[in-house]
Amino acid sequence: MDRVSLCNRIGNQHKTSNIEGGEYSYVQVAGSREKLNELVGYKPKHFKLDIRFQCGDVVVLVETKQRYKSSDQKQLKEYLLEEEKVNLTKKVICILADTSDDQIKVWKGGIGDEYLLPNENVIQSMEYYVSLFETKRQNNREIVLRNTYFLNETLHRKDIDEKLRSQFVGTALLYIRKEVNDRGITEINRKARETLRSYWGGVTCDRIKKDIDETLSQLLEGSDNKDLKINLLKRNILEDQKVRKLKQEDWIEILDEILFNIYKFINDDTSEGQDILNLFFIAFNKYTGKADKNQAFTPDHITDFMCRITGVDHTKKIFDGTCGSGSFLVQAMVQELADCNRQKILEEEKQILRQRVAKEHIFGIEIEENAFGLSTTNMLIHGDGNSNIKHGNLFESENFLIKANPDIILMNPPYNAKPIGIPKKYKLRWKTDAKEDPTKGLVFLKFISDVLEKLNKKRVEQNLPRKEVKTAFLLPVAAAIGSSSLIKEIKKALLEVNTLEAVFTLPDEIFYPGASASACCMLFTLGRPHVLPDGVIPKTFFGYYKEDGHKKKKNLGRVEQFDAENKSVWKCIEKEWLNLFRNKTVKDGMTAMKEVKGEDEWLCEAYMKTDYSTLSEDDFQKTLNNFLAYLLKEGKIYETD
Repeated sequence: MDRVSLCNRIGNQHKTSNIEGGEYSYVQVAGSREKLNELVGYKPKHFKLDIRFQCGDVVVLVETKQRYKSSDQKQLKEYLLEEEKVNLTKKVICILADTSDDQIKVWKGGIGDEYLLPNENVIQSMEYYVSLFETKRQNNREIVLRNTYFLNETLHRKDIDEKLRSQFVGTALLYIRKEVNDRGITEINRKARETLRSYWGGVTCDRIKKDIDETLSQLLEGSDNKDLKINLLKRNILEDQKVRKLKQEDWIEILDEILFNIYKFINDDTSEGQDILNLFFIAFNKYTGKADKNQAFTPDHITDFMCRITGVDHTKKIFDGTCGSGSFLVQAMVQELADCNRQKILEEEKQILRQRVAKEHIFGIEIEENAFGLSTTNMLIHGDGNSNIKHGNLFESENFLIKANPDIILMNPPYNAKPIGIPKKYKLRWKTDAKEDPTKGLVFLKFISDVLEKLNKKRVEQNLPRKEVKTAFLLPVAAAIGSSSLIKEIKKALLEVNTLEAVFTLPDEIFYPGASASACCMLFTLGRPHVLPDGVIPKTFFGYYKEDGHKKKKNLGRVEQFDAENKSVWKCIEKEWLNLFRNKTVKDGMTAMKEVKGEDEWLCEAYMKTDYSTLSEDDFQKTLNNFLAYLLKEGKIYETD
C-alpha cells in the first residue's frame, strides 16, 4: 500500500506532521538534538518518523519500507522511545508497513514478541486503533482458574446444587455482561464495582431474577425454540427451590465475585479470552452430570485436537448430534472466530464473518433436558446470537441435519444408549431384552452415514457431485476392536460408503473424574467409499496417543501440566500428534499405516512396532508386578507369609 492510500485508510484528519514531506521530527518537538539526546538518555540514530497519527491520547506511528527487514524494527523501536520521552505518550500503536507487497507488522504498547498483534494484517482506521485501548479487561488464565475454585466454594456454601452450578453461573455471567455494557462501563475497577453493588443492594431478589430473565429473553430473540429454552432455563435455575431461597446479600456476594474475580480477567473480544471463557465454563461442567452416567463431557484439549484434524476454519458448518454441554460446538466456534480475525480484510468485514459464523455455522442436537439447557447457555456465553441447538433425538432429526448441511461433524455419542430412542431398523439383530446399545455408539455414526448416503443418491440423480463430510467420533476402544459380529457388520457397512482416514487411541481415564471408558477418536470422510474404484484400499493412519501432558488431581480432574519455563506440555504434544498425522509419519511405538477392512481391528496397538529404545528396567518390573497381581487375583498362586 502506498503512503497516500495508507493515510486515507487511517484518516488524514488524524495525521500530525511537523516538517516538509509529511514526516514527523522528534528533534523539532524537543527543540534541539541536544535536548532530544538528554530526554532519551543517548544520541539516537533515527528521529524522523515517516507518518504519525493522533486521536486523543492514542498515537499511531508508521514506518514504511519497500521491503522491511529486522533492523527496521529496531528503528521503529527508537521512534517509540522518542515518542514516550518527548510527548509522554502511553497509548501507542506501532506499524511497520511494506509498500511493495502490503505486508505489515503491528505492535501495541511496545516493540517485541509480547507486544505483537499477530492477527493485524491490514491497515485499519484510527477509530479502530483507538478501540484497541478501550477494553480494560485483561486476560489472565491463572487468576480465572484459581478464582473458579473459590466461586464454586461460595456456591457450595449458598447450598446451590452441583448440577445447577454451571447453568447458574453461566446465566449470571450473561446478566453481568449486559449490565456492564448497558451502563457503558469500560473498566472493571472499584468505581464500577461500587456502582453495581449499590444497584443490587437497592433492588429486591425478584428484581434481580427478572433482570436475568429479560437478559436471556433478549439474547435468545430469533432463536429456534426460544420459549422452550427460556422456560427450561427459568425452571432449572431461577425457579429452583434453593435459588429462590437466596437472600439479597447472597445475590450481591455471588454477582460481585463473578464480576470482580472472573469477568474482570476475561476479555471475550479476543481469541485468548474465548479460550479462558471456555475453560471457566468447563470447570463448572465437572459439577454437572447427565442423566446417563455412562456419558462424560469431552475434555477441552481433545475437542481442540479434533477440530484441528477435521480442518475447522471460518468457512465450515459444524454439527454435533449429541452435543451435551456444547463443548465441541464452542471449541469449533472459538477456532472459526479466531480464523476470521486472521483474514486480511478490514475490521468491518471481519465483523461480518464473525456474525455469520455465530449465526449460521453452529448446529447441535441434545436429547437430555439439563444438558440441552447447559449447551444453550454455553453457546450464548460465547456470543452465539441464534443458538441453533435443538432439543430432541438425533434419530428423529433427519431434516434438521440435512438443513444444517454440515461440512464437519464432531461427536461423542452415548456409549450405552437405551434402545427405546433408536429406530427399529437398527435393532433387528439386537437381543430382544437388550438394555443398552450393543454397538457402543457406532449406531449414531451409521444413522448419520445413512442420511448422507440418501442425500448423495439424490445428488447423483441430479448430476451433482457427492457431498463429503469430515467426521470425528469419540468412541470406546471396544468399537474399534470389533469383537462382536454386530460391530463388525456395522464397520463393514460404514466402509462401503465412507473412508476411514485415521484412528487415534487416546489416554487412559480421559474422562476422569467422570466415565471410566477407554476411548479412541475415529476420523472419517463420509460420502467417499473406503475402497477406490480400481479396488485399491488406501492405508489408514493409526496413532497410539496415550500421553497428553495432563495428570490426575483430586477434585480437579486431569490437569494440564507446564514445564520449567511455564510452557504448556500439551501444546508441544499436540504439535507432534498433528505433525505425525498430517505427514502420515510412521514412528515406532506411536504410529502405524495399515490397509484395513471392516472385520479388522481399528487400533494402532495391533499394527505399530515396539520402540525398544525406550524400554527400561522399570518397565520390565512393572510388567512382572502386573502379571503377579493377575495370578493372585485369579487364584493361580497364593500369598505366603
